[in-house]
Amino acid sequence: MTKFEGYFTALVTPFSGGQIDEAAFRDLVEWQISEGARGLVPCGTTGESPTLTHKEHMRVVELCIDVVSGRVPIIAGAGSNATIEAKNLTRHAKEAGADGTLLVMPYYNKPTQEGMYRHYMTIADAVEIPQFIYNIPGRCVVDMSIETMARLSKHINIVGVKDATADLCRPTLVRRACGEDFIQFSGEDGTALGFLAQGGHGVISVTANITPRACMEFFEAWQSGDNFEAVKKHTALMPIHDILFIESSPIPVKFALSLMNRCTQEFRLPLCEPSKENSILLEEALRKSNILQ
Repeated sequence: MTKFEGYFTALVTPFSGGQIDEAAFRDLVEWQISEGARGLVPCGTTGESPTLTHKEHMRVVELCIDVVSGRVPIIAGAGSNATIEAKNLTRHAKEAGADGTLLVMPYYNKPTQEGMYRHYMTIADAVEIPQFIYNIPGRCVVDMSIETMARLSKHINIVGVKDATADLCRPTLVRRACGEDFIQFSGEDGTALGFLAQGGHGVISVTANITPRACMEFFEAWQSGDNFEAVKKHTALMPIHDILFIESSPIPVKFALSLMNRCTQEFRLPLCEPSKENSILLEEALRKSNILQ
């Protein structure tokens, strides 16, 4: 199986004039690889997937795969609150050449634990590709229980979870219930150090959009057993982890990338630019961290 560990960047989707800015996206992907990203995740929450058409969604996944050309693994966002849509996006990701898919919990519908189980099993039975559950109660309202995750982990195609609960007991409990081979990514940048210490394998990161090298240096320090250096590097990143959620993500990180001249500050409604006050705070934080000179 493809090695899924370390920092995987949850990529933004650049826009220009209401359309996907393919040149900016290609440049961003290339820069991420050159800066040491271990993997990439197009069309997740950070990529504004809820406002992409199906055609646009598929195009972004295809672009990412084309630019990466096998150099790092790609986990393509393929989730939906409609099981048939998620199945079709998963099938497309496999056919396009993705290494895995990320399937967000069905939002708005508020399924029961049995409904969640059937949703993921239906997709896993239909498409042979490594699949990750994306458990993010703050956006989806529902929270998958560890018992349901343990049931799903028995399926050969369901290989791991992106955990955005910020509950640092979860990695150990999931490890006990699902086994050491069940891959666990943190979906909350600020929890990275604690998550890894509790048995996690990596982070699907918003922050890595703007500081991919610093994120990977932190992970490599942890991986090498240099706990002192890992704590030092994680502490240095915390102001950025914090400020990037001053408004709904991906508003702050896309604004930051616009200041770095890596994409325009253009969003799809209902997302919009950050407030003037928060824009000032974001720029100040980026300068203090030497991301902007």
